[in-house]
Amino acid sequence: MPSKEEIFSKVQEALVDALGVEDDEVTAGATLQGDLDAESIDFLDIVFRLEKSFDIKIERGELFPEDILADANYVDNGEVNTKGIAKLRERMPFADLTNFEANPKVQNLGKQLTVGDMVSFVEHKLSA
Repeated sequence: MPSKEEIFSKVQEALVDALGVEDDEVTAGATLQGDLDAESIDFLDIVFRLEKSFDIKIERGELFPEDILADANYVDNGEVNTKGIAKLRERMPFADLTNFEANPKVQNLGKQLTVGDMVSFVEHKLSA
């Protein structure tokens, strides 16, 4: 299994190529949507590049579980409820959802996902 630094380097390269940002912008704490201006369409390109770089298969909704965010069982008035937070934690063990829990508006989840979360996701996939 590659080291965390090797994984970060490949994730960084994928994000630079997919988003047209500079290497130095892609830090572990940078958020994909907030800091790197990723849009939902960019996530398809990012997933493709990660699959290719790491020879892994990323199922739809595995990295960013939009199905939970659109499910009335998990969302009340535009906010993810307690049941939804639990489901997100189950589906996204690689992500730190602490900040999201403080303000669980559906549109905030993408703004919380960091480059470090992406590295953890890849580590999680490679160790599975």
